[in-house]
Amino acid sequence: MGLTQSQGPTAHPPHASVLAIDAGNSKTDVALVGTDGTVLGTARGGGFLPPVVGPKAAVDSLAPLVARAAEAAGFDRPPRAGHVSACLANVDLPAEEEQVTPLLAAQGWGATVTVANDTFALLRAGVADDGEPTGVAVVCGAGINCAGLGHGGRTARFPAIGRISGDWGGGGDLSKEAMWWAARAEDGRGGPTLLARALPEHFGLTTMYELIEALHLGRIAPARRHELTPVLFAVADAGDEIARAVVARQAEEVVTMATVALTRLDLLGEPTPVVLGGGVLAARQPLLDGRVRELLAERAPKADPRVVTAPPVLGAALLGLDRTDAPAAAYAALRAHYARRR
Repeated sequence: MGLTQSQGPTAHPPHASVLAIDAGNSKTDVALVGTDGTVLGTARGGGFLPPVVGPKAAVDSLAPLVARAAEAAGFDRPPRAGHVSACLANVDLPAEEEQVTPLLAAQGWGATVTVANDTFALLRAGVADDGEPTGVAVVCGAGINCAGLGHGGRTARFPAIGRISGDWGGGGDLSKEAMWWAARAEDGRGGPTLLARALPEHFGLTTMYELIEALHLGRIAPARRHELTPVLFAVADAGDEIARAVVARQAEEVVTMATVALTRLDLLGEPTPVVLGGGVLAARQPLLDGRVRELLAERAPKADPRVVTAPPVLGAALLGLDRTDAPAAAYAALRAHYARRR
């Protein structure tokens, strides 16, 4: 899957088969998994932000979470797993994977280490555990990304670092687009839309001017902009043409990424999973979900769209089991654990 691997010392027997790490923009999940697929201990913390704090500080910030997971598992010291499987947001390029891998290996948490973008965790969670894994995943949460795995280990991926790499979509862009249309509707530069009333009302305000001012002056924290995405979908469900057009654009972006990845991997002509995840897609908003499926049926008729709502750390753990030659029963036990927790 285009993972970067580093060999570490193997003198000590592992306390666990896999240390799985799924680190996103807003939260990080850590799980210690035994050789039989049993989840021994878990921990959750804040986001993984190497662009903000630097790669070393970001990796160092994982140490307290790993220690908490080890404590939950009953270990009296940091774990020594057979393999560390880390799926990380903000590690979007192979060069960034190569930069982070030795930093993780230096922590001494496992005999071997693999690092991948967190989109690969979603992909692995949505494909079967037996046979050659092939498929494409599109994650649409705070942002948007896509990754695919073809025959013979071929991969397809996108830089996914924003507009400079051609990306549009996810909660951040959806909320900005809703604000843009609502502001122009209120001041006369654009057509009418219910967004002009619904967005400020969400924050107890009356006009878009008040909302713009509150955001600009910091009276409403910038992080709260993500709350506007569900408002956008509600207005679209009510039939507002502008809101529906924004949702349709999001569906177009999701399907375009998936179709391009399928084409690159020569998978358009065979039944292939298209795994959909992240907060925006996992919500199964009818208008968006329905349009994504319609477009996939037109452009990739053999694609099998499937929404994954399990925590992405499941995918990171499954990738780890792949590296340890785990038995089929271990995969089943691991999946059953996360199925019970949904």
